[in-house]
Amino acid sequence: MAKAKASAKTKAKTAAKPKATATAKGKPNGKGSNVEDVHDVEAGSRVTYRTSGHPPRKDSPTYARSRKTLKSISGAIESWYFAGDDYQDHHGGGLWVHDDKGWFFVRNLVGIEWSGQFCADPKKVDVLRRNAARLYAGFPTSFVEFKKLGVDLKALLDKAITDADGVAEWTDSICNASVPLPQPLHTGSVPKGGGVHNYPTPVTDIDRFRFDDFQLWVTDKQGQPAAVVPVGARGSGDSRIRVLHATPGTKLHKAHMAADKKGQSLELPGDDPMAKQAFKKQGGATGKTK
Repeated sequence: MAKAKASAKTKAKTAAKPKATATAKGKPNGKGSNVEDVHDVEAGSRVTYRTSGHPPRKDSPTYARSRKTLKSISGAIESWYFAGDDYQDHHGGGLWVHDDKGWFFVRNLVGIEWSGQFCADPKKVDVLRRNAARLYAGFPTSFVEFKKLGVDLKALLDKAITDADGVAEWTDSICNASVPLPQPLHTGSVPKGGGVHNYPTPVTDIDRFRFDDFQLWVTDKQGQPAAVVPVGARGSGDSRIRVLHATPGTKLHKAHMAADKKGQSLELPGDDPMAKQAFKKQGGATGKTK
């Protein structure tokens, strides 16, 4: 991601559709969409289930500084794993580290969404601080580089988190509000995007590392989105699929939940229409149809 612009809206209002542009090299330019509003997630024409967005709030000084810092860091990166045009800064627990090759990215144990801080135990959040402190201790140039960007990383990491104010400070800090995601991956809904706010993160992560010729998101018999993965390894000839996510209210969802209650996964044979969709780009599922 070259010269990426991470953005986040923090006032509850309806945003106009962003006019994003990208150069031939794919450099993002523009603003992300509104992520604070409560939004309807359209799952086909029959089922609409409601997902809460970020509640209205005023930017804290810490968050404003984190956002500015994130833009500076992302603008110095030549490539970014989560490719896209418009970036929003996700409270995902990212830790930007600097070494002799420049900035690189790792994630802490968990991230804390802004609204999640109000049930956060300071003792558990302090574990995140201590974990980050151990990481940064091995990369001392990080402290120097953050200082250049106006962030006192040492002060942040040295201060134990013991109360709600400490949790709030950590939540909006560059050690948590620090993951630049393209809007489709952040708040998007299928088929235009599988956002982490709308679908289980273990499922949306698959879309980042799957083979290009495997279709993760398919349509069930009721015309609703579902996420599936192969049961067997690539080249095994096993064309069965395992359901990971089904649209609430559908027959597939009921079957998925029933299997889950038994401690089982819902598997479908290779001749099922969803299996054929999943393997379509590979020329169709062939071999075993257990």
